[in-house]
Amino acid sequence: MNYLKTAILLAGLTALFMGVGYLIGGQTGATIAFLVAAGMNLFSYWNADRMVLSMTGAHEVDARTAPEYYAMVQELAGRAGLPMPRVYIIDDPQPNAFATGRNPQNAAVAATTGLLNMLSREEVAGVMAHELAHVKNHDTLIMTITATIAGAISMLAQFGMFFGGGNRENNGGGLGIVGTLAMVILAPIAAMLVQMAISRTREYAADRMGAQICGRPAWLASALA
Repeated sequence: MNYLKTAILLAGLTALFMGVGYLIGGQTGATIAFLVAAGMNLFSYWNADRMVLSMTGAHEVDARTAPEYYAMVQELAGRAGLPMPRVYIIDDPQPNAFATGRNPQNAAVAATTGLLNMLSREEVAGVMAHELAHVKNHDTLIMTITATIAGAISMLAQFGMFFGGGNRENNGGGLGIVGTLAMVILAPIAAMLVQMAISRTREYAADRMGAQICGRPAWLASALA
């Protein structure tokens, strides 16, 4: 059901892009916006793991430097049928964790010292199972596609603001000032809302699969509480 919801939301975002592209930029403007947004997000897709790990100051650990944490991730990855990801710790008192990487073969998971110190071993396992579920579900790819389309919509809205908007070849004079302003303001907001809905849907899917991976749904529920 979560995959169906994601597909429906992605279809809606694509339809919004096509509609905005037609009304504001025409076919040429829509193509340019999509290519620029795709290029930016493709770069991010291939380099996001290095970028985010560097920005957070994460340092890689192994079975020697963090034996209990590393063994936990190794066991959970085995249950999930995933290759062993790279494992990182972030020196931060705030409890947090994330997964990154363009695919399961290039994945990494990270947890803060705050999370490892604050939660019980079972709760940490529930959280890391949730992050591995993101890897297994290829959520990085899904969110990259979502960000590409949402970014293209925002670019088209900016085209409309700076160049007056309107596909004059097809709508006989464009949207007009009021229509252009409405599109410039509302289109990015609508794209952001759909993007947030897709993100939330992927979180729910990761909750479900994470509970299956660790085998104890109460562990993740307790960590979230």
